[in-house]
Amino acid sequence: MSLNTTAVRIKVTLKDVKPEVMRCLVVSLTLRLDRLHLTLQAAFGWTNSHLFEFHAGEERWGIPDPDGDFGPQPIDASKARLCDIVRETGAKTIHYLYDFGDSWDHVIKLEKWFDNTSTDGLPFLLDAAGRCPPEDVGCAPGYAAVQTTIVRLPREASFR
Repeated sequence: MSLNTTAVRIKVTLKDVKPEVMRCLVVSLTLRLDRLHLTLQAAFGWTNSHLFEFHAGEERWGIPDPDGDFGPQPIDASKARLCDIVRETGAKTIHYLYDFGDSWDHVIKLEKWFDNTSTDGLPFLLDAAGRCPPEDVGCAPGYAAVQTTIVRLPREASFR
């Protein structure tokens, strides 16, 4: 990443889910992590009903517990930017964990860097594959079980 880099194309894949659930976006490198969280919520169709964290190397960014009751606190996501993760850890892959109960692990691969690019209109969704699981379905195995119970009608089926 050079000093002139302004945006990055990211490929975000929901880990352990079949068929693949993926979103490809272009985001500003100066995007705050709390805003990246909201961007991913919109792109995947989540409802922003649970806590989240970003992980890279040994570092964690999220919402610190105001009481500090739950061990080491993450770095405040509202005070860090995507470029901070890259600069501080050198990571080209970041994990975004949504819903600590269901533990939806999103693998974010930083794919292509854009120098001296306008960030107007960003973030921008380039591509998408697969439906996001419903909230509170019970993680990847729970989602797999729900998928097998869905009845699929033949194309010729009619509702007359």
